Amino acid sequence: MNPDSRIEMSKLTYFMLRKISFVLFMIVFTAIVVYKPATVSEPAASSNDPAKEDLTRVDYPSMRAVRWKPCFLRPQDTLENLFGEDWVYVARFNRIDRRHAYPGLTIRVPENMKEILNYSPLPSVYEPALHSEKYILIDMTEQWLGAYEYGKLKFSMPAATGSDGHLTPTGVFLVDARHQDHTSSLYKTEDQEEQYPMDYAFRFHVGADNVAYWIHARDLPGKPASHGCVGVYDEDMQNRVYGIPEKPVLNDAKRLYDWAVGESDYEDDQGELELLEDGPTVEVRGNNPTYRTALLKPLFN
Repeated sequence: MNPDSRIEMSKLTYFMLRKISFVLFMIVFTAIVVYKPATVSEPAASSNDPAKEDLTRVDYPSMRAVRWKPCFLRPQDTLENLFGEDWVYVARFNRIDRRHAYPGLTIRVPENMKEILNYSPLPSVYEPALHSEKYILIDMTEQWLGAYEYGKLKFSMPAATGSDGHLTPTGVFLVDARHQDHTSSLYKTEDQEEQYPMDYAFRFHVGADNVAYWIHARDLPGKPASHGCVGVYDEDMQNRVYGIPEKPVLNDAKRLYDWAVGESDYEDDQGELELLEDGPTVEVRGNNPTYRTALLKPLFN
């Protein structure tokens, strides 16, 4: 073989290897970034996500007053190893649980962690609740829930309301039932093996179509995600059903349930469905947050 032929063969081999490498890269990249999760224990990026796997595109108005920067989660990243004991504040700020902090997701991280230690987008005093012993305010635009006593905010927490097409009804309602060990009658877990768990559930509305709306334990992915109910943190439930997180910490569902419909105000709770009288008022207001096509930046006066 003459020298010119050897050179041509070397060039051909080089370009073929580059093409093969590119194809392999795209296969791996697609598996990581646009994989639609099929298991219940390891959520992953989905091509159907309206936020495009970037929670900084979800426009929460209250976040405009906080200095933050985007943080892309790599395969080796967890909230704990990135933020240490402050992971709880970062999780709440992003309205996300640890099960959904998966590789490929972008979250917001405050430049100064002190700014979010007591973060709540809801007012500390809410006038419509002034004459109510217990009043629950759910702000869909902020994906946040507040518990008020005579107008003063007792505590608050992230929430996940109904996604577009399954919107949570807005208005003022009364809690009329509780069910500590409730499960969905309509929906199953992602593996279709059991009914979706709705621990620490209390009902605030039954629609004209006889569909009931509850506040209960669920996954929090950082944006509206339910079929109309309102979900709050419960890592004990996630550990029981999905096996993660290994050491549950966040349990807003139980705290809210005990405060709203617990045994201090009602009879012993046997875990069964029970109708209630004179339950707390629930107000659902606003619209689901907007998904921006461009990266959002904090705004300052």
